[in-house]
Amino acid sequence: MNDRQDSRPRQQVRYDAYGRPVYRPDAPERAYDDRYGQPPGPRRPEPGPASAPAPVSASAPASAPAPASAQIPEPRPAPDHRTEQFSFVEEPDEESQDVIDWLTFSQSRAERRGERRRRSRKRVRVLAATLGLAVVGGVTWLLLSGGDDERDGAAAGAVRERNVIVVHLRQTRGGDSSTALLVDDEGAHKGTTLLLPDSLAVSGEGGGATTLGRSVLDEGTGGTRDALNTLLGTDIKGSWRLDTPYLENLVELVGGVTVDTDTAVPGPRPGDRLLVTPGEGQSLGGRAAVAYATYRAAGEGRTPQLARFGRVMQAVLRKMSGDPRAATTTVEALAQIPDPSLSPEQLGACLARLATKAKAGSYETTVLPVRADGTLGGRAADTLIEDVLGGAARDAARNAPPRVSVKNATGDGGAAEAARVTLANGGYTFIGAGSASAPQAASAVLYAQGSRAPEAGEVARTLGLPESAVRRGEIPAHADVAVVLGRDYPPRTR
Repeated sequence: MNDRQDSRPRQQVRYDAYGRPVYRPDAPERAYDDRYGQPPGPRRPEPGPASAPAPVSASAPASAPAPASAQIPEPRPAPDHRTEQFSFVEEPDEESQDVIDWLTFSQSRAERRGERRRRSRKRVRVLAATLGLAVVGGVTWLLLSGGDDERDGAAAGAVRERNVIVVHLRQTRGGDSSTALLVDDEGAHKGTTLLLPDSLAVSGEGGGATTLGRSVLDEGTGGTRDALNTLLGTDIKGSWRLDTPYLENLVELVGGVTVDTDTAVPGPRPGDRLLVTPGEGQSLGGRAAVAYATYRAAGEGRTPQLARFGRVMQAVLRKMSGDPRAATTTVEALAQIPDPSLSPEQLGACLARLATKAKAGSYETTVLPVRADGTLGGRAADTLIEDVLGGAARDAARNAPPRVSVKNATGDGGAAEAARVTLANGGYTFIGAGSASAPQAASAVLYAQGSRAPEAGEVARTLGLPESAVRRGEIPAHADVAVVLGRDYPPRTR
């Protein structure tokens, strides 16, 4: 029985694509001729790695165990499978590279956006902290500064920059002069001709008192400019000496002027026809304009003549060009020697700005009030100085010696001169304020700004006045400290 041959076909052993044996009973040998180890014909799914042999029918008789040599197949070498035989080998793809580039770009852009957001948040935090510190500092300063400095801060806030030049009309016959300040107020967009009477008292050489008219003749343009800066507290940029022949040429260069005249001006010789007739809108050439600007009737004061000069100057500005280069060309055509303080280019630029305001109607001409003794005309003069020259007076003289206005109320005419000598020796600038209408018993040293209180105390000690005389009060606009000398003024200084 053991030697009897088994008549059933022997189980065939085959190998899958990975070299593993696959037992398929009764499966005829087939050729595996494709590169994946599959038989030709329709491709069937590959068996799993743990495929079991098909079960044998129960009705079939049990077969005798095969010899050992038949049960254990001999190992076969693994098929020679190379990578190029498989179609799933990864190959470079341009579209996949584009996708990678796009992802990289999107990621970097998102990072940049995030960085910008972080920086913006940081800037907002820093700005908020800075504003908070500024508010706290401002509140602290207001609390610590006190009431005395509130007025000073308000005055400083009202300061506007003004460009000021002084013009002197010099008559070649007789030597009289007329002086005016040409004020360009850029902050208020307006211009002003501020006429200064020649009787105005100013400081002369050596600290003595003189009049504006004498200062123009004796001190010249430079000394007069310094005296006016001291008196009015302004900052005059330069001086323009305009002799009458140059005024005549200037009027001709601008094509004549139109002036509202208030009087008739006769010719230079008896019997000559009138050079100027009174009336509105009179057309004047160079000769007639000079005659009207310098005319003063018999027995007439200097103020009407000064006002006529102001009308001619404003009419000239209305005819000047608003272009700085064209205005400079007009100035150069005068062929006059310029003052060292004011070049033709600077003068032309200033006249052009004033001309623009005069054409627009934002220009006025006014006379500075002056008393008979040459001192400034009280509250009216102070108001005009504040409006036209503004707070530039005190700013311009911040580092200069304090200006002390002295009014004599002692009843003794020599007291003011004694006080002038004492203050000049102490390094102060003396400004005469005339005499009071009636004597008063006690002296007073007044200051308006809290920062001037120490200076007022020094002025009182210099004059030998008690500390009780120092107090806050109203002072002239052109002074830093005001002194009213009473009967208690020390007799030894008189």
